Amino acid sequence: MLIRCWGARGSIPVSGQKYLKYGGNTTCLEIRTKDDLVLLVDAGSGIREAGNFLLAQNHHDYTLLLTHAHWDHIMGFPFFKPIYMSHTNLAIWGCSFARESIKDMLSRLMSAPHFPVDFSSIRASISYADTCNHHYELGAMKITPIALSHPNQGTGFKFVEDGRSLVFLTDNELGYRHEGGHDFPEYLEFCRGADLLIHDAEYKESEYKKTRGWGHSTYNEALKLAMEAGVKKFGLFHHNQERFDEEIDTMVDDCKKISGAQGARLKCFAVAQGMEIVI
Repeated sequence: MLIRCWGARGSIPVSGQKYLKYGGNTTCLEIRTKDDLVLLVDAGSGIREAGNFLLAQNHHDYTLLLTHAHWDHIMGFPFFKPIYMSHTNLAIWGCSFARESIKDMLSRLMSAPHFPVDFSSIRASISYADTCNHHYELGAMKITPIALSHPNQGTGFKFVEDGRSLVFLTDNELGYRHEGGHDFPEYLEFCRGADLLIHDAEYKESEYKKTRGWGHSTYNEALKLAMEAGVKKFGLFHHNQERFDEEIDTMVDDCKKISGAQGARLKCFAVAQGMEIVI
């Protein structure tokens, strides 16, 4: 399983010299199966570059899995160049939550006065699996959902192929249970023994005093989950829009210090735009 990150930022894209190491695009992961099937997770601003890359590789068949409908996770969809090409085949999976359907949600994104190009301009062949509790399969990869603890709800996922597992829990607040979400023990069991956990780690403890209930975790809470679940690697994700590279480095160093002091066999790092991970 190959994981390629096209965007790890939260809330809004950013740019500048202080964001070069971890990047400024919002959420988009590319997951390749052993049979070279392409799965894209979320359509944040990073999906624009993902689309250009895939076209350059002559890939025209994709699956897009959406965690939720907050704008930083779908804002890149109208800029995903393959949707304007008739030879593109795109399957979109996920839960519509506040909208009647995924198609309705995406078409509203591209409607006036928000966007100049109407949804009807799409030429790709698109199919929808619009369900909240479905277990998906993509080739030999099995995908298991879990409800996120987040305002307006959302879905996290476990991806398993050939016994190797990735758990992706973006926009998940471990310190506060939102409607439809779970408590810490449920997430603990879901993550148990994963080869890689990528988890929302937006806040510091000092910041969380003012942002509790906003739908995001502290890196300390996410680290606690990773250690107690016995995962092999832990990637900090959904970096705050104000978080410069140097500050993220400090958070990673603190995670290494804490896990080392507790004797945890855990590799800590921050997920960066352009990063490739093989598990």
